[in-house]
Amino acid sequence: MNTQKIGEQIALLRKAKGITQAALGDRLGVTFQVVSKWERGETLPDTALLPALADTLESTIDLILRGGEKQLAFRGRTTIAQIREGLSCLQKTGQLLGEHTQLYRHAIRGINEGMNTDIEEAFHSDNIFEVFVAECAIQNMMAGIYIEPADIRRNVYNEHLRDTVLKYCERCHIK
Repeated sequence: MNTQKIGEQIALLRKAKGITQAALGDRLGVTFQVVSKWERGETLPDTALLPALADTLESTIDLILRGGEKQLAFRGRTTIAQIREGLSCLQKTGQLLGEHTQLYRHAIRGINEGMNTDIEEAFHSDNIFEVFVAECAIQNMMAGIYIEPADIRRNVYNEHLRDTVLKYCERCHIK
């Protein structure tokens, strides 16, 4: 726990409610000096006070103890290697079923129309394949899938694409 962030969150919530340190202390049965120590990150509120503190500040214990940062629940995890494998499996499907079969052609047409692109170009160009890897990583994160930033740094080879995917990590609160 980051006591500094917790203290900043308490101060932010208290000020937003227009409550002084003394008034908050009175409501919780502590002195304004105790509230001041919380807000400076020197000490933490006693656990027995947390429900009343959260109620008074119209917040939650969780939000206070996380220093204002919300806990995001990710729906799953993936890796860049798994994304690469998935794209490779799509190519392999064409090889195994035949690139001219209806099943494969409809799958490819659906991807191409949905993404306004030509996925088969990626099967013949490392650079275009890398773009699809980055796009799949971004779409996964936007759908709530966790990808380790260190994995992205190691395994997205194009620097510009890597930086773009890492920006989406930040947007999706992945650290």
